[in-house]
Amino acid sequence: MEKVDITIIGAGVIGLAIAYEFSQSFKKDILVIERNESFGKETSSRNSEVIHSGIYYPKDSLKAKLCVEGKNLLYKFCEKNNIPYKKCGKLIVAVNKSELENLNFLYENGKNNGVDDLQILDRKQIKNLVSELNGEYAIFSPSTGILDTHRFMQKLEFESKQNGCMFLYNNEVVEIEKLNSDYKLVIKNKNSETTGVVSEIVINSAGLYSDKIAKMLSINDYKLYYCKGEYFKLSSKYKNFLNHLVYPVVDKNFHSLGIHTVLDLSGNIKLGPNSFYVDEIDYSVDPTHIDEFYYGIKKFFSFVQKEDLSADTSGIRPKLQGPKDDFKDFVIKEETEKGYKNFVNLIGIESPGLTSALAIAKYVRNLLFGSIN
Repeated sequence: MEKVDITIIGAGVIGLAIAYEFSQSFKKDILVIERNESFGKETSSRNSEVIHSGIYYPKDSLKAKLCVEGKNLLYKFCEKNNIPYKKCGKLIVAVNKSELENLNFLYENGKNNGVDDLQILDRKQIKNLVSELNGEYAIFSPSTGILDTHRFMQKLEFESKQNGCMFLYNNEVVEIEKLNSDYKLVIKNKNSETTGVVSEIVINSAGLYSDKIAKMLSINDYKLYYCKGEYFKLSSKYKNFLNHLVYPVVDKNFHSLGIHTVLDLSGNIKLGPNSFYVDEIDYSVDPTHIDEFYYGIKKFFSFVQKEDLSADTSGIRPKLQGPKDDFKDFVIKEETEKGYKNFVNLIGIESPGLTSALAIAKYVRNLLFGSIN
C-alpha cells in the first residue's frame, strides 16, 4: 500500500492552493485526490470570478481576515505569474434613501475589516463613473477586481507538480480509517476499482462533499446546505458597456450578495447569481427565472429590455448557513480535540473562498506546522 506524507482531498481552488503552498514549503510526498477528470470542475469554476475586497463579513471572522489577506496575495500572484486580471473596482449602489442605512453599515464594516480604500459617492459622483447608472448613493471599492480563474488554478496545479506533488484524478475517497499515527484512505476509480493509501496528514478540502468526508471519521458536527446560484447573460451589444462591477445593497443577515453585474476580461456581461437552496446538485438554469434577473438589473439600468437576457450557467455553494440561519464562518479546523491529530477539515468554503485561497493555504500550513517566516 502506498504511503505518503500529506493527502489533500479535492482539487478545487482551495485544494490546489494548499498543494502549492505545501509543495513549495516542504520536501514531502504530497498526493491530491480529485473525483473529477481535472481540477476545479465544480464550485471553483462556477462563480463570478471576483476578487473581493472584504466588505461584507463580520470583523475578526475568518472570512473577513482571510479575504483581506488573500486579496493582496492574489493580486501579487497574478502579477508575478502573468495571470490575466483587472482591478476594475465595484459600486454597491443604493437606488433610494431607504437603503442608505444598510449602505453605511457596509461602509463601516469594510473599514473595520481593514479595507481602507472605500469611498462613499453621491448621485453626481456615481454618474461620473457610470453615466447611465441609477443610484442615489454608492460605495466605491477600488480594490475589487476580476481574474481568469482557470488560468489561476492551472498555474497552481503546474507549480505544485513541478514541486513534486502528485495528482490522482477520476478517483474518489470512499472510506477513511484512523490507524495509530496515520490514516488509511480507500479510493475508488471510475471503474469501481478500489485501492488504498496511507497518509500521515489528511486535508479535507472536498468542497460540496466535505461534510461527507468528515463523517467518514464519525465527525458529525458539520452539515452543508447546497445553495444554487444561476446566471443570465446580457446580449453582446452590451459588450464593454461597463468598466466597473455593480452590486445591490444587502442587509446585515444576507445569504448572498444579490444579483449583480458580472464582467469577464473580454468585456462580456452576465447577471447573477440568484440564490436558493436545493437538495441535489443540478447545474441546469431555469429560463422562467428571467424576471428576477430582469428586474434586478432594471433598477440600475432602466433601458435594458427583457429580450436582452438569456439563460447562461449556474453554480452551487457549500454553505454552513441554512435558509433560516444567521452568518456562518468558514470552518478550518485541525481535529486533534476529536482524536484525529493531523486531520484538517475545511467546511463551508464558499465566497470569498476564491479570493481567500492563498491565505487559506497559509492558514492551514500554520495550523499544522506553525508560522514559517
